[in-house]
Amino acid sequence: MAEVEVTVALILAAGAVALYLAWNIGANDVANAMGTSVASGALTLRNAVIVAAVLNFLGAVFVGSKVSNAHRVDIIHPDTFQSDPYLLVLGMFAALISAAIFITIATWFGMPISTTHAIVGAIAGFGIAAFGTSAVNTAGLTKIMASWAISPIAGAAIAFIVFWMIKKYIFDTKDPVKSTLIFAPPMMGFVFFVMTLSMIYKGLKNLHLDLPVFMALAMGAVVGTIAGFISYFLIKRYMERSSDIADPHRRVEKVFLIAQVVSAMFVAFAHGANDVGNAIGPMATILNVAETGTVETDMTIPLWLLILGGIGIMIGTATWGVKVMETIGKKITEITATRGFAAEFGAALTVLFCSKLGLPISTTHVLVGSVIGVGLAGGLQGVDVRVIGKIFASWIITLPLAAGLCAVLFWLFVAIF
Repeated sequence: MAEVEVTVALILAAGAVALYLAWNIGANDVANAMGTSVASGALTLRNAVIVAAVLNFLGAVFVGSKVSNAHRVDIIHPDTFQSDPYLLVLGMFAALISAAIFITIATWFGMPISTTHAIVGAIAGFGIAAFGTSAVNTAGLTKIMASWAISPIAGAAIAFIVFWMIKKYIFDTKDPVKSTLIFAPPMMGFVFFVMTLSMIYKGLKNLHLDLPVFMALAMGAVVGTIAGFISYFLIKRYMERSSDIADPHRRVEKVFLIAQVVSAMFVAFAHGANDVGNAIGPMATILNVAETGTVETDMTIPLWLLILGGIGIMIGTATWGVKVMETIGKKITEITATRGFAAEFGAALTVLFCSKLGLPISTTHVLVGSVIGVGLAGGLQGVDVRVIGKIFASWIITLPLAAGLCAVLFWLFVAIF
């Protein structure tokens, strides 16, 4: 009976800490999805928070399980703790708490740090503190760190290309309004195609959404086509109503305010899919050890745990997500609706692709990289290098500081328990 009580208490305590970390992730990372949308005027602050909260939750529940598993096996070797499974539990507790504290401090100062860096550094920190460098999965950690370098470059490249295409095929044409009717609807359709595909191909197996690739592609294509047609008629109707605006470029920017809302939803969904693992990955390990008394190398992430992480991100987004929004949305480069759409499109596509590969990348990295890509498309003078330097510095120090804090907490827990 006492054993059961201890197990229940352990699970409840871990759930509370994981919820606190998810709250911190929502608070710091809401800017990834919504900073550019608020800056360009596509969404009011209130609506941005609502949209971000709902789409983050859906992304976490539908696509978050694969990345959550990566936090266990790609950073440390779980087998190292086989002789003492509860040592792994103490380490994961320390990782959750140290990452949450670090993110809370960063959010207080309005810095868009990488929440992924914080939790990865924390897990590596307690692994080294427990068994030295032999506990660290060097190959897995190298893969994760390589993705951190590649993903912002990929986001910047996609955003650069998208904004360059908007300039060339819409703004620089003789009739920008007519060109918008031709090119904007397919862009909207592609966004919905990718979102649909991400949910139904290798999505949430608990709801039997893991469809074969050809069927998933077909369903995504149908949804994308319908969305494209609806977008065409909505854009056409708006263009007719805005005929009193003499400047065609202003009319195009107004249309892309609608497009940017869609791309912001895309980013929020992708963020929930990738970053929920930062909170529930360690929690899943604690739950597994509490239930089985052993360290298993393969386990299924339960649906209720994905929902818990999604709820935590929603609450963080709604309660404290405003401070970081200003840094990404206003201080890196000037954000218009077309620029914001290009940045969000590049970021979301990169993050969802990495989520499908099970890579816990930094959505903050990717979004900032995408914003920089858009700024470079308008010339280097469009980017505030000083702000970028400060953001990069915060990323660099996150990993060692989170690792050090977690190691100290781990030793403290071992001494107490």
